[in-house]
Amino acid sequence: MPKGQCHCGAVRYEMTAEAIHKALCHCTDCRRHAGAPMVAWGLVPQDQIEIEGDTKVYASSEHGRRHFCGHCGTTLFYTNDVIFPGTIDVQICTLDDPDAISPTAQIQVADRIGWMERAHDLPAFDRYPG
Repeated sequence: MPKGQCHCGAVRYEMTAEAIHKALCHCTDCRRHAGAPMVAWGLVPQDQIEIEGDTKVYASSEHGRRHFCGHCGTTLFYTNDVIFPGTIDVQICTLDDPDAISPTAQIQVADRIGWMERAHDLPAFDRYPG
């Protein structure tokens, strides 16, 4: 069962179900909230995740709610009772083992940053280059 946490460990979670949908989201809202070029999400039924610790909730759109740790600020979950009733999107990269859930699609590519299409062409280093 995949487990994860925020950066400081104040919020921990465990999922008991397989992710229904696994995607890299390029939308402007996800990028701006995470401060990243895209966000990896795994959608699971809300009754199949146990969350320990309290999250703060930010209304990022009319129906969208972003859940984050109030101590360290790590973004963890997204809910939208209109589009995804009864489910919760988990940020895959907050898993203890992010390889446990592999994205199967890229969504909102209309908002994708132009240079992300060529990111695989950039030089790669195992650690910070010397």
